[in-house]
Amino acid sequence: MKKAATALKKYLITGILVWLPIAVTIWVITYIVSASDQLINLLPAHWQPKHFLGFNIPGLGVIVAVLVLFVTGLFGANMLGKRIIAAWDSLLGRIPVVKSIYSSVKKVSESLLSDSSRSFKTPVLVPFPQPDIWTLAFVSGDIPPALAVGLPQDNEYISVYVPTTPNPTGGYYIMVKKTDIREVDMTVDEALKYVISLGMVAPDDVPVKTLPDNKAV
Repeated sequence: MKKAATALKKYLITGILVWLPIAVTIWVITYIVSASDQLINLLPAHWQPKHFLGFNIPGLGVIVAVLVLFVTGLFGANMLGKRIIAAWDSLLGRIPVVKSIYSSVKKVSESLLSDSSRSFKTPVLVPFPQPDIWTLAFVSGDIPPALAVGLPQDNEYISVYVPTTPNPTGGYYIMVKKTDIREVDMTVDEALKYVISLGMVAPDDVPVKTLPDNKAV
């Protein structure tokens, strides 16, 4: 009976490991497609595909969203589009409360998506929450001058984001000495997988880069 129970448990766990990633992947894709399809409802009823075809086309919202983003990108890349967007930014920048939210989101999105930015593209090891205890973090940028003047002047500091596990959307923003930061030979995706999996999914196929002590970013 004990062997049978052990075998049953083994096969059940194996089945879960096979189906759980598939189920979660299908759920996420279905949610994205369903949420994107809601964009079609923003169109007048007589312009919606259902009015002409008599039925809805799943996934059409994704195509529409991609086209809208592409056309917006083309518009924002030319001189006229840049001027209109600048005027729009200026207008929203004068509205109380709105300007704080809009400008913050705009700066974060530009920092994350900019090819020239280091922000959240450099996984590092930092001592946290105390010396000699290390955790994965992501470089989030340089220290603003207004904050830098309040830090000890015996060293340079850099700001990093320390994600929590298994939910990396929550975490801590800390300022660390550059000499205390160690680079790791991991991509952002690999580092996030490592954090989300509680350290169980390691990038085994990635060669380890040996770094000297006190490697600064």
